[in-house]
Amino acid sequence: MTKNLKISLALVAVVAAIVAALLAANRTPDVSRDASDSGGGEAADASVLVRPDSHRLSAAKDGKVTVVEFLDLECESCRAAFPVVEQLREEYEGRVTFVMRYFPIPSHKNAELAARAVEAAAAQGKLEAMYQKMYETQESWGDQQVSHEKTFRGFARELGLDMKKFEADWKDPATAKRVEKDRQDGLALGVQGTPTFFINGQRPQIQSEADFKAAIEAELAK
Repeated sequence: MTKNLKISLALVAVVAAIVAALLAANRTPDVSRDASDSGGGEAADASVLVRPDSHRLSAAKDGKVTVVEFLDLECESCRAAFPVVEQLREEYEGRVTFVMRYFPIPSHKNAELAARAVEAAAAQGKLEAMYQKMYETQESWGDQQVSHEKTFRGFARELGLDMKKFEADWKDPATAKRVEKDRQDGLALGVQGTPTFFINGQRPQIQSEADFKAAIEAELAK
C-alpha cells in the first residue's frame, strides 16, 4: 500500500467518524428534554409528521417508507448529515419518500431567515436548489451573530429567481408562519434538536450511515 493511499484511507476514516458523531442530535437549549430519543414505542402522529404542504424531496411510488427530517439550515450536524441524506435519496430513489421539515433553532441567528429564503425559493420551483446552496455554503455564513440577509439575497440571484417575487415571498408573514408551523409540529412530536429523523413514524437511534440504512431496510422488508 502506497503512502498516499494510506493517507487517503486515514482521511476517509476520520471524515466517517466525524459524520457519525455529528449525526447525533444537536440539542436545542430552549426545548424540554423530557421526550426520549430512543426508537420504538408508539409511532408519531402521521397527520402532524407529514402535512399536505410538507416538502417532499423524493417520493416513493408505493409510499411504503417515509423518512422525515427536521432540520436547521445553520446547524453543523445537519450539514454533516446532508451528503448522507443525498446519497440515500439516490440509492433509494423510487422506493423511499424523503420529507424535509424546518426546525430553526432560536439561538442560530440566521436559521429562520435561511428557512424563509428556502421557502421563498420553493415558490419559484427552486426549493431543492436553495436548500442545497445553504448547506454547501454554510461554513461561510453559519454560527455568526450578524444577519446574512444580503448573502441569501445573493443566492437567489445566483439561482436566477425573480427577485421582486422572491423579496415579497421572503418577507411575507405567511412564509414565516409556514416555517414556524413546521417547528411547532416538531415540538409537538418531541423533537429536541437537529437533525432529527423519523422513519415511518418511529425515531430510531442513528449514529452512522449504516444505522440509517439498516432502519430503512427494516421498513422496506416489512
